[in-house]
Amino acid sequence: MDIKKTFETERLILKPTSENDAAFIFELLNSPKWLAFIGDRNVTSVESAKEYIKSRILPQFERLGYANYTVIRKSDQVKIGSCGLYDREGLEGVDIGFAFLPGYEGKGYGYEAANKIKNLAFDEFGIQEILAITAKNNHSSQKLLEKLGLKLNGTTRLPNEDEELLLYIIKKKS
Repeated sequence: MDIKKTFETERLILKPTSENDAAFIFELLNSPKWLAFIGDRNVTSVESAKEYIKSRILPQFERLGYANYTVIRKSDQVKIGSCGLYDREGLEGVDIGFAFLPGYEGKGYGYEAANKIKNLAFDEFGIQEILAITAKNNHSSQKLLEKLGLKLNGTTRLPNEDEELLLYIIKKKS
């Protein structure tokens, strides 16, 4: 399978995140909601964003064939967010995640991108079950996960983290 495959929805392009996205990833990882709900990844420059992509994103593409996708709006080719499937330490299974720059929230892009990624997980990547984690006070993320069909399945903590997170799950329909 081509690990550098790009996918499309009606309004969006989902392109495997690469070092060329470093400036965008730097902006996204330092946006207010990312810092509040996902956490500080200590990406303090475009150069450190490039290192983050090389060490955290590209190895998973090599290993599994999927990881983080940069979400680009077709109408103007602007990078607006990211969405992907993550093999996250401390979770037994694959986790779906998404984040958008503040100016692009509330326009349905998150659902459009995450629904495409969910369908790819089941139909293209052979995944049988998708997990998701979110902060208890991240209500917009919870609503999106529920709209995608994920069900609340208790709470969890990631290794070396204090915060108790909500754990969602969806299984592939047989």
